[in-house]
Amino acid sequence: MALFIGNKDYVHGTKPKIGILLTNLGTPDEPTAKSLKVYLKEFLSDTRVIETPKWIWWLILNGIILNIRPAKSAKLYKSIWAEGGSPLMVNARKQLQLTEKRFKDSHPHLVFDLGMRYGNPSIKNALNNLRKQNCDKIIIFPLYPQYCAATTGSTFDAVAKEFLNWRWVPSLRFISNYHTNDQYINALCNSIKEYWEKNSKPKKLIFSYHGVPKKYLDKGDPYHCFCHRTTRLVREKMNLDEDLCLTTFQSRFGPAEWLQPYTDKTIEKFAKDGVDNIQIISPAFSSDCLETIEELNGENREIFMDNGGKKFGYIPCLNDQKDHIDMIETLIKSEINGW
Repeated sequence: MALFIGNKDYVHGTKPKIGILLTNLGTPDEPTAKSLKVYLKEFLSDTRVIETPKWIWWLILNGIILNIRPAKSAKLYKSIWAEGGSPLMVNARKQLQLTEKRFKDSHPHLVFDLGMRYGNPSIKNALNNLRKQNCDKIIIFPLYPQYCAATTGSTFDAVAKEFLNWRWVPSLRFISNYHTNDQYINALCNSIKEYWEKNSKPKKLIFSYHGVPKKYLDKGDPYHCFCHRTTRLVREKMNLDEDLCLTTFQSRFGPAEWLQPYTDKTIEKFAKDGVDNIQIISPAFSSDCLETIEELNGENREIFMDNGGKKFGYIPCLNDQKDHIDMIETLIKSEINGW
C-alpha cells in the first residue's frame, strides 16, 4: 500500500503561499574523493545524462569510473573551492538571497528555496520545505537558459518523482528555458561590453556551451539549436561581425562523438594558426563553476598559450550581476501573474 506524505501541520483558514524553487546542477559537499564519489554516482546514474543501456553503464560506472574519477575531480575542486563551498553553491545562494530580497516587501506570500539536482540541498528537501510552509502553488525555475533533456528535463523528473509521494499535489509552473529572453540576452551583451571596456576587443569571441553526445541531437533534443540561437541573438544585438563570433562545445568525455566544434580543439587550432587574441564566454552557465573556472579559464587557457597564443580572456558568467537578478525577478513576476 502506498504511503503518501500529507501536511499534518496545515491549519484551516491559513492563507496559501506560492513557492519559488530555484534549481541548478549541484556540487559535492566537500572537495574530497569520498564526497565526489557520492556526487558522481548520483549524477552519472541519471538516465537522462547517460543514455547507455543500464547494465552496460552500471559495469563501467561502478567498475571503472567511480574508482578513478573521484580522486581526480577532488583535486580540481580543491583548486577552486571557496569559503562557503564550491563557486556554484556560493553563487546560487547569492542569487537566491538577492532574488528573495526583491520580493520581500511587495510579495510577502512568496516563499523561496534552493534545490540542486544532484547533491545538497536536494530538490526533494526543498520541495518539502515549501510544502510545510503551506505552498499550494509552486514555480520551478531551473537556471539553465537553454533547455536540454540532460539538465532541464532531468530537473523535471526529480520534481515529478517527489510529487509521486505527495497526497496533495500543488499547482505547478515550470520554466523550461529562457534563452531568447530579452533581459537574458541584454545581460550577456552587458557582460561582454564591460569586459571590453577593461580589455581589448579580441580577434575571436568564442561562445562555449557545455557539450552533450551528438546522438541526443539526432534524437531530437533542441539544446544544440538553442545554443546557436543564443550566440546569434547576442551577435545581432551587439551588431558584431559574424566572423568574430563562433559557437563551440566543451566538457566531453568517453569515445562517442559529441556536439562539435569542440572548444579545446578550436582554441588549439586558433593558436597554431596565429589567432593570438581570443576571449571566451559561457552563456549556458548561470553561475561560474568547475567547468568554467578550472576547465575554460584554466585548462583551455593553458592549451591556447602552449600553442602560441598571446592574449586569452575569460568573460565570467552572469552570477549575481544586477541585470541577471533583474531577469530572474521579471520571469518570476510573469509566472506568478494570475496566481
